[in-house]
Amino acid sequence: MATPRSAPSRPDALTLEVVELIGAVVARYHEEYEEAAAGHALTGAQARLLSLLSLEPLPMRRLAQRLKCEPSNVTGIVDRLEARGLAERRPDPADRRVKLAAATEEGRQVARSLQESLRFAREPLAGLSEGERVALRDALRRMLAPGSG
Repeated sequence: MATPRSAPSRPDALTLEVVELIGAVVARYHEEYEEAAAGHALTGAQARLLSLLSLEPLPMRRLAQRLKCEPSNVTGIVDRLEARGLAERRPDPADRRVKLAAATEEGRQVARSLQESLRFAREPLAGLSEGERVALRDALRRMLAPGSG
């Protein structure tokens, strides 16, 4: 005899409010990020790729995975950044058949400037105590942990 399945429980009002607030934070972050990118004559995609490259050189395939787009799109974005002197291609020392995209010094400076111009979350976060920021960080990490969704 089959056991009856219980209907999924409806989220409570607090959970729904938190989900809405997270959506609003994400939307405002993207809006400010696009404005900051435009201030450097970059598209949002170019700025995101440049930010990734400012951390470490990466192969095109990995960039595509991180940006959740096709490798051919990444090639075009790197081409445009390279034409502006913000990125370069270089052989991977571990596998000379693989090309890495890397930020140039100017590209790293632009990426830093982009991060510094994102005040939307930084200013309100500064109003929280260190304990509150740690609790928020830890809660967000748990939400993003593999297997939590």
